[in-house]
Amino acid sequence: MEEFVSGQLKYLKPSEENWQPQDWLPDMTDEDWVERVEAFREPAKGLSDAVLVVLVGDMVTEEALPTYQTLINGFEGISDETGTDQSPWAQWTRGWTAEENRHGDLLNKYLYLTGRVDMRAVEVTIQNLLRNGFDPSTAQDPYKGFVYTSFQERATKISHKNVAQLARAEGDDSLQGICSAIAADEARHEKVYTNFMGHIFEQDPNGAILAFRDLMRDQIVMPSHLMHDGTSPDLFENFSAIAQQLGVYTAQHYSEIVEHLVRKWNVEQLTGLNGEAAEAQDYLCRLSARYAKLAERNQRRQSKVEPRQFSWIFNREV
Repeated sequence: MEEFVSGQLKYLKPSEENWQPQDWLPDMTDEDWVERVEAFREPAKGLSDAVLVVLVGDMVTEEALPTYQTLINGFEGISDETGTDQSPWAQWTRGWTAEENRHGDLLNKYLYLTGRVDMRAVEVTIQNLLRNGFDPSTAQDPYKGFVYTSFQERATKISHKNVAQLARAEGDDSLQGICSAIAADEARHEKVYTNFMGHIFEQDPNGAILAFRDLMRDQIVMPSHLMHDGTSPDLFENFSAIAQQLGVYTAQHYSEIVEHLVRKWNVEQLTGLNGEAAEAQDYLCRLSARYAKLAERNQRRQSKVEPRQFSWIFNREV
């Protein structure tokens, strides 16, 4: 696939053309930096605790980037043996990581400057997540790996886009711009990973559809599911519940992503599949509707959720 991958490198932007975190933050070298910081902090005072919780959770997820690069470099046939390899795969992995690295940096600095969250509790969570790692059930299989990254990039795009809308509704235009910029990056990255997998479907439809089926049977594990702040054993579940309540990332979104990928890779139109792959095709084409029904039930249960306490916001309840 190296020739195909070379053609996808165009979706990475040169560093000089990319936005950088400083573009969105007060310039601390200006003589009036105090006034700039105060003006930056003012809109953030209106953010609800619920929005702060999902923002912290999204930021923690982005900050665990070293784990994700390690995972991708572990896929069979995709490596960067010297750390400076010039193969298309290595260029993509490093370029993707370099662009993603800006996301955690920016959100971290934003939260620090607002003074609205307990940064030490947040930093403990980041360190624990990096130590704990995560297992997306892909092993070293690049087919499963690219199904996973296609799904996950779309999920993070949706999450950041929805936080941007909440920020606008609560009066913080800076945060809206920040989250919208991050969502745009995720959209570019999503395109590449879905293109990788689309090419695999063209070359090996039987293998591709079985990998897609296997990963969906296990369900998509979120990259931050092992986050821990040192106090709450249910931190990820609590964060996910708030994201669900706010509509940032929901069971319905999960269902819609499955449907999107089935359409994107033309799963329903595949022909000439062997017996097991044909069964997998039928399973995948029905899966979104099944998840949609589960999402409806989940939505009804959400109205009964008890308040949850978060160390990230000084142990206040949401």
